[in-house]
Amino acid sequence: MVKAIQIGLGHWGFSWSEEVIPKVPTIEMAGYVDTSPEATGRVQQELDIDPKLCFTSLEEAAHRTGAVLALCTLRTEAHYPVVKRCLELGYNVLVEKPFTTTIAQGKELVALAKAQGKVLMVSQNYRHQPAPIAVADLIAAGKFGAINMVSLDFRRHGPSQGYRYWDMPDPLLADMSIHHFDLMRFVLGDEPVRLSCRTWNPPDSPYRYDPSGVATIEFAKGTIVSYRASWMNSGPVTPWAGEWVMDGAEGQIAWSSRDHFRGKAGPDVLTLQALDGKPKPVKLDAIAFPDRTGTLASIASVLESGVVPRGFSSGEDNLGSLALVQAATLSASRGGDWVDIAEVMN
Repeated sequence: MVKAIQIGLGHWGFSWSEEVIPKVPTIEMAGYVDTSPEATGRVQQELDIDPKLCFTSLEEAAHRTGAVLALCTLRTEAHYPVVKRCLELGYNVLVEKPFTTTIAQGKELVALAKAQGKVLMVSQNYRHQPAPIAVADLIAAGKFGAINMVSLDFRRHGPSQGYRYWDMPDPLLADMSIHHFDLMRFVLGDEPVRLSCRTWNPPDSPYRYDPSGVATIEFAKGTIVSYRASWMNSGPVTPWAGEWVMDGAEGQIAWSSRDHFRGKAGPDVLTLQALDGKPKPVKLDAIAFPDRTGTLASIASVLESGVVPRGFSSGEDNLGSLALVQAATLSASRGGDWVDIAEVMN
């Protein structure tokens, strides 16, 4: 068992408390931390959490619990200072995405975790689904040869789907595309080298910043990704992980994942089509801990066994996904000019 504290009990943090943590049996909760009495009161009243396990400060929790893992489920701008303090206090850390707001902050936290001998993980929950896991295995095994082109589409209509963060900077690239960018790296087993990105805000949009964008991303092994995404698309919605078509020298891999929409959930879908052949659906194996439960179960397993699995989203690994966000944002600010990933990483 891994004893943990949770820091940040707001809207999304409460979702972790209610829907994620109870489903991972290797986690033993030793404390819940939030500066808001309303937030700690809510977990006590609605989740029957002992008031003795609720704290208004990280320092207090650190002195009164024997936890070894900190679950940081706060707003993005609080990630850096809170994760830094958790590492200084000797905690291993699981932090929600986006990891930090800058590459420099991310690098500092990665270095601090190494210096402290602690595990730092970013909750890239989209990796923990049947389709991307199967696709990553297929590509690693060379199915259909080298992947030369990937088409990825994400479509949602925020105004009619309960989206609330109208004033969020970069609601597409920073809040949503981080998932897709991370999946690109995960399934391809490769790193991006440069990209071009354009974003825009359609007429009559309630968003303050651009909710729609397109990008062309070049990876080190030669794969080109064509990415189209929008929070203001009036067409049929895609699954949250998007709709993927991956062209190889000998065939095509098509898949989608996280098909959750308005209280309904569909299965992940994977189809293989050999060159000049017919599409063949692939039966996907269920996984024990999907989505956010997968990230929590994963870090618990690493802390108990010391074995880091393939695809583990460490803080160091996640710098590559954060760099894609930073490069896309920079390219969009330059009207779509090509940006080398090295430019934002250095």
